[in-house]
Amino acid sequence: MEKTICELFAGVGGFRLGMERASKEWATVWANQWEPGKKTQHAFDCYCAHFGKSINHVNKNISEIEKSSIPDHNLLVGGFPCQDYSVARTGATGINGKKGVLWWDIRDILETKSPSFVILENVDRLLKSPANQRGRDFGIILTCFNELGYNVEWRVINAAEYGFAQRRRRTFIFAYKNETNYSTHISKSVARPDCIFNNIGFFAHTFKIVGVSNDDIRSTVLTESDLADVTEHFSYAFGNAGFMYNGTIYTCDTTPVYEESTMLRTLLNKDVEERFYLGNNLDKWKYLKGAKKIERTSKTGHTYTFSEGPIAFPDPIDKPARTMLTSESSLNRSTHVIEDPQTKRLRLLTPIEAERIQGFDDDWTNTGMPEKFRYFCMGNALVVGLITRMGTYLNTIFDKETTYVVEEDITREAM
Repeated sequence: MEKTICELFAGVGGFRLGMERASKEWATVWANQWEPGKKTQHAFDCYCAHFGKSINHVNKNISEIEKSSIPDHNLLVGGFPCQDYSVARTGATGINGKKGVLWWDIRDILETKSPSFVILENVDRLLKSPANQRGRDFGIILTCFNELGYNVEWRVINAAEYGFAQRRRRTFIFAYKNETNYSTHISKSVARPDCIFNNIGFFAHTFKIVGVSNDDIRSTVLTESDLADVTEHFSYAFGNAGFMYNGTIYTCDTTPVYEESTMLRTLLNKDVEERFYLGNNLDKWKYLKGAKKIERTSKTGHTYTFSEGPIAFPDPIDKPARTMLTSESSLNRSTHVIEDPQTKRLRLLTPIEAERIQGFDDDWTNTGMPEKFRYFCMGNALVVGLITRMGTYLNTIFDKETTYVVEEDITREAM
């Protein structure tokens, strides 16, 4: 099987970089990146600076793109935003998803192009949203995959627990068509779901867990007749790992086989410029990082106490970094502040350090964009090394698909 990729919500190319590090055979045949509300498309420009300008590198709102115009591909990838996935009835049989919710563009591509395999990334809270109907959004996503003939595996992965430099928890989704050789391989173990969690499944190969038993695993069947019914009625306590095969869901909470993390200290620059050091606003930083209780009044007039615990100030450098957000480097509670090991003074991370935390090459985003946007891009990115691990095992899966096709063709010729 050809190793062809369609990359959605490409950002500065983290998925592509990770896959190409896994094998130079991976060919991205189409990529889309669009930052709404931005006059200058800095992330797309950065992507093209590394991967070249092409008619198949498209800087346009994905919702406005005719899906049939996208080249055929065998792997669809993308980190899509967590939104409201609910649908509403438009008549006796019709349903509509909310306008602007990008999941429906993914679904349209799956329906139109039918790639054999899919890898998607989202925030970890996807499995529990919305708060008033836990699990509904992920139930809608699984229902879409099931209707389109896909089976699915998922895992919440904290990169730091598998040796990387950031405590970043994200939900990864791996889907595959029913007719693939991989699906046949998985089908042989569905009667023993613990085997799929522990040994057989995609994530079992890429991110090891402490063994689970069948007693740890709970299951349910997708019974709703359409997506509107899922929207109205579905709720389920998804664990941090699971799989769906032919509409039956198996899930449980798993514990990683911990790998030694990369310490932030090992990624730090030396001789950092003066402009990254904190000025005379230490009191403001201490307030933002500290514990606090604030009396607030809601729009309805209800009075409540907003409280939050302290964040380490400065951030320890003998641990992995905290999750990096798009607000990194601003005067913000979530921004990393470290004590520089050379000068013993407090400072912000540099853009290069932010890139290293996400696993990019130094100065990856140094392509003409404003420095603040370099941090924004890293806050939006994924940990590249996680994708390289997945891509490495996908090499094996794709090679077996090719073997399967060749053997099938030989059999037909013999007949």
